[in-house]
Amino acid sequence: MSEFSYEKTVSLVRNTLVEAGSTFREDKKEAYRKAIANETNEKAKWVLETILENANAAERNHSPLCDDTGIPHMVLEVGPDAAVSGRMLDAIKEGIAEGLQQLPGRPMAIMGDDSQRIDQSGGLNPESAGVEPAPILIRRCRDNVVRLHILMFGGGPAIRGKTYRVFHKHSTDVVLNEIVKWAIEGVSQLGCSPCTLAVGIGRSHFEATSMMLQAQVDGKFDVQSEMEQEITRRVNEAEIGPLGLHGKTSVIATFMKVGPQRASGVRIICVRPACCFEPRIATVDL
Repeated sequence: MSEFSYEKTVSLVRNTLVEAGSTFREDKKEAYRKAIANETNEKAKWVLETILENANAAERNHSPLCDDTGIPHMVLEVGPDAAVSGRMLDAIKEGIAEGLQQLPGRPMAIMGDDSQRIDQSGGLNPESAGVEPAPILIRRCRDNVVRLHILMFGGGPAIRGKTYRVFHKHSTDVVLNEIVKWAIEGVSQLGCSPCTLAVGIGRSHFEATSMMLQAQVDGKFDVQSEMEQEITRRVNEAEIGPLGLHGKTSVIATFMKVGPQRASGVRIICVRPACCFEPRIATVDL
């Protein structure tokens, strides 16, 4: 590993946030191209083409993919002999703030005490950097690095997402049926489809949500498990379509991560119908 440099880390994180907020990864672009080629509904095809055109323009200009520029969420991977210090965490936070200024992020932070932040009476912070990132999720990795994944989470998917318990009845099909049911409801109400469904299954609400976050980090549009393919296929059969205009493409792909489970009749499931611009993600080794 290279020696830690505060200034270099700030710069790397800043640039990575801008990339996350302005860029489709190549496998996502290819997924859109395939969806466009497969779509027979002309209105739906136009929406897909416009989303991809927007993504290409945002990447060229390093500008936001969407007006809802998102709340930074981070997964930090730590290798066997790598070390994370308080100074590194400070540099990451500063880099996030600088990235929000450079993108620029939409001012969305509410000021004031606990009550004022809940009812929004504290007023809006006019600064992009006023948007605080979510708590960092840390996990191990095999590479001997400190690797940071930055995801920008929009508000719509959070509104239409769901984290709740399912009585599995010793049947995977029961769980998949519930995921599909939630997904169809969420996608139909979201508006900014096609979606990428992010699904986490765990033993608690925290674990299920963390699995959902990691599913987006690990997910590949061109590598889908049988369960992921089934969920995508069944939601697409609802023919919600891009922007709700019907057609074949309600969901581009499903990213699902199943964590450890307990001997119990309940599984905790988190489903996030990530919008047409998500996952907005970029990765850097610090």
